[in-house]
Amino acid sequence: MRIRGIAALAAVTVAMTGCGGDDGASESAGTEPNYYLSLGDSLTVGVQPDENGRGEMTSQGYTDVLYRNLYDADSTLGHERMGCGGEDTTTFLEGGIPTCDEKYEGDSQLEAAEDFLSEHEGQVDLITVTIGGNNFTGCVRALDDPDGPRIDTECVDDGLERINSEVPVIAERLRTAAGPDTQIIAMTYYNPFLAALLLDDGSTGDEEAEEAEDAVEDTDGTDASAEPGEVGEGATSDDDLVGYASGVLTEMNESLRSAYAAEDIQVADVEAAFDSGDFEVPEESTTGMPANVQAVCDMTWMCDTQRGPDIHTNQAGAQQIAATFEELVQ
Repeated sequence: MRIRGIAALAAVTVAMTGCGGDDGASESAGTEPNYYLSLGDSLTVGVQPDENGRGEMTSQGYTDVLYRNLYDADSTLGHERMGCGGEDTTTFLEGGIPTCDEKYEGDSQLEAAEDFLSEHEGQVDLITVTIGGNNFTGCVRALDDPDGPRIDTECVDDGLERINSEVPVIAERLRTAAGPDTQIIAMTYYNPFLAALLLDDGSTGDEEAEEAEDAVEDTDGTDASAEPGEVGEGATSDDDLVGYASGVLTEMNESLRSAYAAEDIQVADVEAAFDSGDFEVPEESTTGMPANVQAVCDMTWMCDTQRGPDIHTNQAGAQQIAATFEELVQ
């Protein structure tokens, strides 16, 4: 594999100069380019909120950072940036989002990836996959409500079921199309809704951490004031939301790991990189926030009062995810 060892060389520098979505290496005479193929959702294509809080695609996603690092050490490497904002596991398999269907000329993203791999057999050195987070996009509403967001638990159950049934199919088809020797790396997800802890206006950092730990221990999300099938609203909504969302995240990421492992697909542990399970307040903290909440605030737009709350990574978050993938690149 051509990019074996490149990660070690490139890890010392993160080049943040702009590169377009169809990144490509110059093809010298008699030399065929090799490729990095990135697949997935809005994280794959660097979606971030603009000045008005509307999501827009940028060249600052984790795949862009990763590609620039790898390209620094191998200028023959091209980037086939095939992700599309809004994709979930179902649309990744079947299509159904008009803008994505147009991008793939009527195919699904997975079908487009299979075609690319067939047309460039032996030239694709690395594939990254980020899919599953949007299975829950419609499950959370009133994200910016002062009383806190609400979660539709029936929607969440459906999202988990589709991950359990569809990710194994995605993994199997990708492995078949790529062949046994192509490195494929997928990822787990972080929990952006940990920022709901910040809605607790009267708690100290230690109190927030203790309440969050208690909530995670009881993840049934019970809230007497919520509608049937919902979590949120009421005196304990922050605890309910964090506890329930943490339980869902754990189940989701376990399903992803299992499905990918069955097809010899490595998994970048973004969940751990964002300290998702660490509810302790670090001794050196200047904010009094638990480590996981601090990570969400530092690496996403969830705590930004101008453009957020928005679940997508900012530049620091994209760099962190890229570094987590880069540790696995061979």
